[in-house]
Amino acid sequence: MMAVTPVVYKIVPETLWQEARQSGVFNGAAIDLTDGFIHLSTASQAKETAARYFAGKGGLLLVAIDAAALGEKLVFEPSRGGDLFPHLYAPLPLAAVFWEKPLPVGPDGAHVFPEISE
Repeated sequence: MMAVTPVVYKIVPETLWQEARQSGVFNGAAIDLTDGFIHLSTASQAKETAARYFAGKGGLLLVAIDAAALGEKLVFEPSRGGDLFPHLYAPLPLAAVFWEKPLPVGPDGAHVFPEISE
C-alpha cells in the first residue's frame, strides 16, 4: 500500500476559484465535472500537469490541499504512464486548503512555481 501524500495540488483559473471562495467549496473545473472527479496532482506531477493542460495560460492559481482532510474520497488512480494521480470524488471543501498562490507564466512560456513539497 502506498503512503498517502500529505499535500496534493490543484491548478485552477483564479476566476473559477473566486466562486469557491464565496461558497466555501470547489466543485471542480469543466474537465472535473465531465470526468466525475476533481483532478489533483502531487508535487512531482504538478509541473507536467501545468505544461500539458495549461501551457501559456495566465490567471492561474496553485492550490495546496491537505490530503488527509479529504479522507476516503481521495483516491490515487493510474493515469499518465501508469503514474498514480490523486482524484477527489467529492467537492473540495476550502477548509482543507493550506494555501493558494499565483502561478504566473515566465518569459519562457512555462509556469513559475512557488516552492512546493510532497
